[in-house]
Amino acid sequence: MKKYFALVLPVTLGLLAASVAMPAYSALNVGATAPKFVTQASLGGKVFTYSLDEALKKGPVVLYFYPAAFTKGCTIEAHDFADAIGKYQALGATVIGVSHDDIEKLNRFSVSECRSKFPVAADPDQQIMKSYDAILAAKPEYANRTSYVISPAGEIIYTYTDLQPDKHVENTLDALRKWAAEHKN
Repeated sequence: MKKYFALVLPVTLGLLAASVAMPAYSALNVGATAPKFVTQASLGGKVFTYSLDEALKKGPVVLYFYPAAFTKGCTIEAHDFADAIGKYQALGATVIGVSHDDIEKLNRFSVSECRSKFPVAADPDQQIMKSYDAILAAKPEYANRTSYVISPAGEIIYTYTDLQPDKHVENTLDALRKWAAEHKN
């Protein structure tokens, strides 16, 4: 009996752990229409009303969801986006980060970690996260780390979900470059 549990228990625990780590919601598919939203956001510690519709009039939007301001992975990701903002601007794109954090916390995060280079939006009731299927299954009070690239027409042209922050900037820039090459005038 001990041999049976020695063999079965690790497999069972492994499957259980894998099922907990898997997202309860999958990201929206490429080709889907991006859900529109208006919310409070902060840029450089100043609150304003962010509208996805208005942002799309200026060009593609990189919309990224992150679990919580001031956590290790989210700070790394914010620094990466801030460091690359010139590359996004060169492609005509804007960036917006979204989390469940309240606007007061995001005022601080937008200055210290986003370096006043791009806005972060408050989604305390998770309506935006839910509409984008970006809820973290293991801790549903948080967003999953999911990035979307949305065309000016409001179509999702790229999606990427990974709790590790290191590929989100690289991957969204690659998707924008590809889209830009396909849409040269």
